[in-house]
Amino acid sequence: MFHLLERYTTESVTSGHPDKVCDQISDAILDACLAQDRDARVAVESFGSHGTLMLGGEVKTSASVDFEKIARDVYTGIGYDDELKILNTIAQQSPDIAQGVDTGGAGDQGIMYGYATDETKEMLPLGVVLAHALARRLEILRRDGTLTWLKPDGKTQVTIAQGKVITALTSTQHAEEISQEDIRAALIEHLFTPILGSVEHIEILVNPTGKFVLGGFTADAGLTGRKIMVDTYGGLMPHGGGAFSGKDATKVDRSAAYMCRFAAKNLVANGYAKKALVSVAYAIGRVEPVMIEAFDDTGKNLTDVVVKNFDFKPRAIIERLGLTRPIFRDTAAYGHFGVDGRPWEAIERI
Repeated sequence: MFHLLERYTTESVTSGHPDKVCDQISDAILDACLAQDRDARVAVESFGSHGTLMLGGEVKTSASVDFEKIARDVYTGIGYDDELKILNTIAQQSPDIAQGVDTGGAGDQGIMYGYATDETKEMLPLGVVLAHALARRLEILRRDGTLTWLKPDGKTQVTIAQGKVITALTSTQHAEEISQEDIRAALIEHLFTPILGSVEHIEILVNPTGKFVLGGFTADAGLTGRKIMVDTYGGLMPHGGGAFSGKDATKVDRSAAYMCRFAAKNLVANGYAKKALVSVAYAIGRVEPVMIEAFDDTGKNLTDVVVKNFDFKPRAIIERLGLTRPIFRDTAAYGHFGVDGRPWEAIERI
């Protein structure tokens, strides 16, 4: 049995946040490999800090990919124009890993979770939906020219109490010349009100430190996989600890988490639960999961329904969800779940 807290806080970050820059670079490299080689094995990490980006990890692919060019294109495409020194240490995948994965086994051990709720159309908790919506709109306001002083880096946060927003926060990078008073007024008008409606009874916090001119790798370090709660359920549900970005679908950290979400969402959509939590666990190189479990929020066991309708063997997940396609760069900001068109968000009759 599980319950959401009556009062909880969730956060999101913009695509220009240094951790998310790294996620997007890693997933752009993955997509570039898959575009040429559907059987590519990719596990790429990115680390950015003060003018330097290091690319690391392993690949096994026939694709010819310019890793450094992809990284620069992502960085400038997000909106950064500073110089970036790139160190590329990406190597070939260990044959010790490949020997188990080549036979259809899991790419690693671990536990993955998926969740869905009927409280929003996205089938995600309200706070998760709103935090992402605020962060997405920050980027839109910057890119469409509505607020020309906005810069790429930013964070949002929403606190919910008994189903209502009581506090909303953004820390957003901005040009030097704009005052904090003007930033606050503009964001209440163009950001908070369009997403939240009336903010009369909501505590609005804008740049609580008082200034946010330096952002991205200039001000902070970034690392692939350091926003796993932003990527999933806002810290409101369990997480096995495995990140998503930069990993091809033989890595069950990613693919099985997608399958758990797919199963949970379809349990809710088909009336088996109002809220559903699905979990699975693997041993490296083994085809069959070592555990599958599913429950609703009343404690009702839904494992039999899941096992009957969803095959959690790694190769079966990849085939059912079409995970050899280059579809991952778009998942690397604003959450992996609740976005129409992603295969793990499809609703089927079960």
